[in-house]
Amino acid sequence: MTRYVALLRGINVNGITIAMADLADTFHDLGYTDVKTVLASGNVIFSIDSPLVDKADAAALKARIEGALTARFEYEAWIVLVDAESLDRIVRAYPFDTDRDGWHPYVMFSSDPGHLSELAGHRKELEAAEERIELGHGVLYWEVRKSVGIKSAFSKKSAKLKYRDTTTTRNLHTLHKLLELTPG
Repeated sequence: MTRYVALLRGINVNGITIAMADLADTFHDLGYTDVKTVLASGNVIFSIDSPLVDKADAAALKARIEGALTARFEYEAWIVLVDAESLDRIVRAYPFDTDRDGWHPYVMFSSDPGHLSELAGHRKELEAAEERIELGHGVLYWEVRKSVGIKSAFSKKSAKLKYRDTTTTRNLHTLHKLLELTPG
């Protein structure tokens, strides 16, 4: 059994409302086991019988899940799929102080590595007293002062339509919760 995490993009915002029980049912209907949802922001943990052996297998699994979500919930579904082992490495590699008082720790995932690199190129434009970013292995790490939040320069850059369908961001604390539910 291999544990995976599906990070859904854009649900329970902008009119796309999905009950977590219905979301879990969709994954069960696909034949996955040990399905759990975490928070209402579209985080699903599940198991499959055999590990994926290459990128083509992962792409097929991702497409299968997106197709099922699109069919059931009538929206254009987009997910990031990551195995639990990789998620653990991503979380452990967070480059900033995870408990910095007054700051939010985030990790941005993307299906387009070029978009992450492009966004990372804005690093020097940011006010370090308000936020910082750093490119990681397949992710972009971000910390932002709580008082600035979505009004930050990076938040505005990453919210552009160009990135909307390829990126999703999770608070580091949410990722810790996901890992707590993925023993092994």
